[in-house]
Amino acid sequence: MVAFNKFFASVFLAIVYASSGLAAPWPASLKHATNRLRIVGRGLQLNTFHPESTYQTFGEGIEHPLRKRAEASLEDRALAFIQAHLDVPADAVSFKSGFAGEVSDHAFVRQAIDGIPVANAVANVAFNKDDKVVVFGSSFVPTTNVASSTPTVSLEDAIASAEQTLDGTFNEHPPTLEFLALEDGSVRLTHVMQIQNAETNAWLEAFVDAHTGDVLSVTDFVTKASYLVLPIQKEILTQGFQTLVDPQDTLGDPDGWHSDGTTTTTTTAGNNAISFKGAQTATTAQSAAGLVFNYPQSATTAPTTTANVDAARVNAFYIVNSIHDLSYLTSVSLFPPSLLDFPPFLGYGFTEAAFNFQNNNFGKGGAGNDRVTISVQNSAGIDNADFSTPPDGQSGAMRMFLWDLTNPERDGALENDIVSHENTHGITNRMTGGGTGRCLQTTEAGGMGEGWSDAMADWNEKTTSAVPDYVLGQYVINDPAGIRSHPYSTSATVNPLRYSSLRTLTEVHDIGEVWANILHNVYAALVTAHGFSTTARTNPAGTEGNIVFLHLFIDALALQPCNPTFLTARTAWIQADTNRYAGANACTLWRAFASRGLGTAAANHVDSTTVPAGC
Repeated sequence: MVAFNKFFASVFLAIVYASSGLAAPWPASLKHATNRLRIVGRGLQLNTFHPESTYQTFGEGIEHPLRKRAEASLEDRALAFIQAHLDVPADAVSFKSGFAGEVSDHAFVRQAIDGIPVANAVANVAFNKDDKVVVFGSSFVPTTNVASSTPTVSLEDAIASAEQTLDGTFNEHPPTLEFLALEDGSVRLTHVMQIQNAETNAWLEAFVDAHTGDVLSVTDFVTKASYLVLPIQKEILTQGFQTLVDPQDTLGDPDGWHSDGTTTTTTTAGNNAISFKGAQTATTAQSAAGLVFNYPQSATTAPTTTANVDAARVNAFYIVNSIHDLSYLTSVSLFPPSLLDFPPFLGYGFTEAAFNFQNNNFGKGGAGNDRVTISVQNSAGIDNADFSTPPDGQSGAMRMFLWDLTNPERDGALENDIVSHENTHGITNRMTGGGTGRCLQTTEAGGMGEGWSDAMADWNEKTTSAVPDYVLGQYVINDPAGIRSHPYSTSATVNPLRYSSLRTLTEVHDIGEVWANILHNVYAALVTAHGFSTTARTNPAGTEGNIVFLHLFIDALALQPCNPTFLTARTAWIQADTNRYAGANACTLWRAFASRGLGTAAANHVDSTTVPAGC
């Protein structure tokens, strides 16, 4: 979600915290890693809890019981390692998902009791290509206070309770029976189902006590051919529209943006996305034969005029597809060299197996049937945008709103950084935790979700090795200062935000500004060290700093634990560099993180500027 008017949002949350009886001993920010206060339904205040993850990285890797056994699957290896490492029986863990990446293989598992998974007690294991364990994250919980595994409240009654409490309707997605760990140390049995409200765009996963019928917790899935478009490296309309011919990447889109391999369209609908206003049938058709979408935007007329609606649908469709292709870029080295007329290169890695958004996954893994739905000029909001990320196999949902601070109003779908920001929520929510959509739910993790989204928009708009201050959202409010509190900057005078700023921040977008500013500094350090590639969007094979940054950005998402903190996410970046570049950038990364307080001794939102010996 792109937040605006943060002062009033922060004041509101401060009042809610003060009146909720949930205040923790100072610093309250330490609860950022495990809790999140949510306002759901008709004003219900729900303090959701997520057990804190332990996180270990192992550099070049450690042994596991099934290493070098050719017949051992990723599932077998992960379960064997966890059973040995935590000294738990085989029936205490269940495999959820996994995929083989270019430099590491990733498994995501859940704690189980009586064969029933514990929803918020999860673990992730990564193996390098030498079949050694390089990462282990776990939020497994004690099982000394566990409810009966036989429900006494029926699923029907649980659904009715959730619908009434959350002011929505069960959406028929198959419900499950799962345990849920609570903050008091108990483990409750819950019916789990999805509740939606089309009017408010609420999309929640509800955990209803299977013995009392009470709603105990929620997962909030909402973070809140030829095309005349604003090229992705441009941010605002004044930089000029261009006509781009065949911008799709055929490696990620073998049949182009308008086909899923079976059905072909001549509208803003295809395998990765559908862009519409109102109903999904209200797409924009080609303006001329041959997939020509030439709809000039008129800045002097209302965004709701037909021409401007078409311009918005086309631009949003282009940006979402472009980010799909950019983050995908499958490894050509998977194919026999005899079939190629260009050198093999590495991909960035948000592919079908890594839980991306496509209707047809072409037999390459993942669940499919989940292209991004883009609702432009959505009537449910104003001065904002949001993105809903349900589990792999259900469509990501982007809503773009109008902004009413100017006359005529302005359309967020025509500001590329806002579309990029929202789409990146889908990447980070899918890749963290193995495609569940459940693993950026604490205050701190949710804040980092906002930060990653700003950082991706920042990356997309770089065209040279220069790293100027970056401002987001300036077009929609007609203000060069944009919608954030500070520009993202390498200057601590221009932007003073650092790790210790979290001690006084409680709102996820405010926390996100800290993380985005840290990543801005990491990007600058890598580009300073290794230079800049002008072809990073189409060829991720280079060693230039902007390519290194995006590889580590995406690699680290799958390595970090469920509900990461600034500290564990930083450590995942360091391990990602070990996996992909044999640690060549470790000191560059450490110095950049430490410059904003995330040095080796950082803890509990207290700064450290120290770096490892030798750096």
